[in-house]
Amino acid sequence: MAGALDKVRILDLTGVGMGPMATQMLGDMGADVIKVESAAGDVFRHVTPQRHAKMSHAHLNFNRNKRSAVIDAKTAEGRQQLLALLEDTDVLVSNMRAPAMRRLGLDYASLEQRFPRLIYCACYGYSESGPYAGRPAIDDTIQAVSGLAWLQGGAGAGAGAPEYVKSVVADKVVGLYVAQAVASALYARERSGVGQAIEVPMFECMVAFMALEHLAGLTYVPPEGNAGYARLLNDYRRPFRTQDSYMSVVPYTDAQWQRFFALVGHPEMAQDPRYQTLNSRSRHFPELYRFVEESLAGRTTAAWSEALADADIPFAPVNSFDDLLRDPHLAATQFWHESEHPTEGRIVQAGLPVRFSRTPGQVQRHAPSLGEHTDEILGGLRRP
Repeated sequence: MAGALDKVRILDLTGVGMGPMATQMLGDMGADVIKVESAAGDVFRHVTPQRHAKMSHAHLNFNRNKRSAVIDAKTAEGRQQLLALLEDTDVLVSNMRAPAMRRLGLDYASLEQRFPRLIYCACYGYSESGPYAGRPAIDDTIQAVSGLAWLQGGAGAGAGAPEYVKSVVADKVVGLYVAQAVASALYARERSGVGQAIEVPMFECMVAFMALEHLAGLTYVPPEGNAGYARLLNDYRRPFRTQDSYMSVVPYTDAQWQRFFALVGHPEMAQDPRYQTLNSRSRHFPELYRFVEESLAGRTTAAWSEALADADIPFAPVNSFDDLLRDPHLAATQFWHESEHPTEGRIVQAGLPVRFSRTPGQVQRHAPSLGEHTDEILGGLRRP
């Protein structure tokens, strides 16, 4: 069965993480994604580990279901090639900064009249509407400016030094915004017949993402307290040590806390006014989480897993990626996708976690070598 985005062509002028993740997700759903690269290739081709030059692990994991064409947009010939491709393109996605796209004549204002059905998605650091327009941005700088690094350091007076999340989380979160925005614009075009410009700025997206729970008391005018959701900033919010390893245990509802108190031999705590409701517990998270930590020390992770499953209380072991590759649930759902790459040999990748009953996504193409499809794409300039 064809994917949900079958017959949609996407011209992908993105690199590193944010844009490639978004366009890969669209490719997984059946879109024909043409990845346009310079002769040097996407930066993520060059990180390690890798078996062969320009075919890094990151490239393999961000760029399946795409074709690669080497086109130099800075030359007149390259620009003409891109314009020819746009004749048969539904969506252009770029994470080049807006001034660079204007210099190339590839901004939306230059393309709109010629390509009225084109959906033009620009994703970069900061909105063109504000004073930060045109600033360079990468994941680390966006984690800093969006408040995420401050929160990771504990937030507020007495907190530790700011810290980055050990993932390119801003790139990946904003990549989700990009994919959602493109899908929404495609739907709108089905109804109106015309395309539109989309701006997806990393700064604004991450502030919106972080503000949902962490704007907290600053939600109100005047404020009803400080920023930061107290449960998440609690020093004891961490995986807890058991007799033999670590695990996460998070009673949350009133009923779950009552069952946990009974499970650890302290049913009387359920009657303590400090712990009876979510509202009252929200003022005592540190002592409650410390109590959970102390309670878990006496049994193994396996014993706790059985007891907590029976009590219907949220829990999970702390997995490494080695553990995840052997996880029985992921095996049963056929999550891991193994394939034979034509140059990189046998590889394993995360599969498609979202399932469609009528238009399923699938892995149809390996991550391409640099310029693997240049002749094919420029020679025909037609849909495959």
